Amino acid sequence: MMNSSLEPGTPIRLYLIVGILLLNISTVCGQQVRGIVYEDANQNQVLDPNEKGIPNVAVSNGVEVTQTDRDGKYVLPGSDDQIIFVIKPAGYQFAINEYQQPQFYYNHKPNGSPRLKYSGVAPTGPLPESINFGLTPTDEADEYSLVVFGDPQPYTLEQVHYFNQGIVSELVGNKKHSFGISLGDLVGDDLTLFYPYLHATSRIGLPWYHVYGNHDMNFDAKEDRYADETFEAVFGPANYSFNYGKVHYIILDDVLYPDPRDGRGYWGGFRKDQLEFVKNDLKYVPKDHLVIVSFHIPITEYNGGDQFRDSDREKLFDLLKDHLNTLSLSAHTHFQMHDFFGKDRGWKGNKVHHHYNVGTTSGDWYSGSMDRYNTPNARMRDGTPKGYAILNIDGNKYEFDYKVAGEDEAHKMHIHTPKVVPGGGRSRGEVVVNFYQGSRRDSLFFRVNEEEWQPMRYAPSFDPVITKVQHDWDYYYSLPEGRRPSHPIISTHIWRSRIPNHLEPGEHILEVKAVDFMGRTYTNKTTYVIR
Repeated sequence: MMNSSLEPGTPIRLYLIVGILLLNISTVCGQQVRGIVYEDANQNQVLDPNEKGIPNVAVSNGVEVTQTDRDGKYVLPGSDDQIIFVIKPAGYQFAINEYQQPQFYYNHKPNGSPRLKYSGVAPTGPLPESINFGLTPTDEADEYSLVVFGDPQPYTLEQVHYFNQGIVSELVGNKKHSFGISLGDLVGDDLTLFYPYLHATSRIGLPWYHVYGNHDMNFDAKEDRYADETFEAVFGPANYSFNYGKVHYIILDDVLYPDPRDGRGYWGGFRKDQLEFVKNDLKYVPKDHLVIVSFHIPITEYNGGDQFRDSDREKLFDLLKDHLNTLSLSAHTHFQMHDFFGKDRGWKGNKVHHHYNVGTTSGDWYSGSMDRYNTPNARMRDGTPKGYAILNIDGNKYEFDYKVAGEDEAHKMHIHTPKVVPGGGRSRGEVVVNFYQGSRRDSLFFRVNEEEWQPMRYAPSFDPVITKVQHDWDYYYSLPEGRRPSHPIISTHIWRSRIPNHLEPGEHILEVKAVDFMGRTYTNKTTYVIR
């Protein structure tokens, strides 16, 4: 016990030092965040006297990560600008709001967001004495599926309607999937569209997680840490994680704005505090679990560009290297591709790292003619139709699938052939196949009239369909409906072969078989005529 009076013979300097230390300790304690993660038995999102804390649940302030003690209590360093969130453990679920958003975070900004064109977080006031989070137990299977959207990106309410009608409507009431993730560019610069977008996705009826993209930014922010203020007000943290079954999901903001190279535009990459969060987060993840990292801008460089800071990709790979099963997801490009990082490209972990750049729900930015659903066809620049990905999870393993919007689930490729080819002699006609979810690690074969399968040549090139669409716009004498599509780009999932013309005149059935790198087989067929 300390006495307020000076003890005889005690130097005044010593009391000053002790006083300063006590003041510092008091200040630090005043900046601590405390709370309880508890089992919300009556699901009222209030910690009631009879409700027990849940031990060993990870909680974070966006940088540090700690675990609750045996009573469900946690303590974290605090600041005047942070979001406290729970990292959902497997076998539990959060309450969800009217927009199907899991309620897993508390936004603490006593003074609110800086003044920006689009409003951010309103002043939250003093830090509560206890920030508590309620969870409820749930049966969570190790085998399940989830929906992955790339770039909904509506610029207008009309385009929100296109997204709603062309994508969301076919998923409403679908009970096959457990939750969904949107991989950024939730809207197209107009942040007042966040809630119309949320209203659309909520119709699906699944818990939904949202990634921050370069069109979800406060462009008038002067620093990167303030560019997501409106996003935080609507969606919560831009960097967080959660568990489902034997999979650990990490959601990251990988948009550096303003671009640190010249202060203009943006660049793909991570801040130091984000990588520190990933490091601290992964401490509590079993090494044999599957780790899926989702962000907006792909870590792959494409079209000869420099879209992502190489050193940040290397740092992310360093953090993931000890985990045996990994996958990363992105969108942003408005085309679809797979990339595989081995030791020759900086990956230091087991096998290779698979990066899947997912096709978009807005397709080619809602361009092109109207389809039978009265929404823009929006075929992407690589020939991929608009749609979304499905991840099928089995324990710590995954399979991916790409669902073309408005089509049967079996629709995985387009076969382009001449309608008529001359018989005999040498023909320059080709079979060109766009296997939408394909990659350089896949193999394609074709056969005619059920003869022997012949291998096709992997040949990244322009897709004939999207090239024709471009030419149609140039050769019409009246303007076609809709918006002009973007120029074609080299598609990474094209295969070619010379079309057989040595057969008898007449119609012939041409069948194509795709065998992907996961060992799955897909087929489709068409016909052509020899004369």
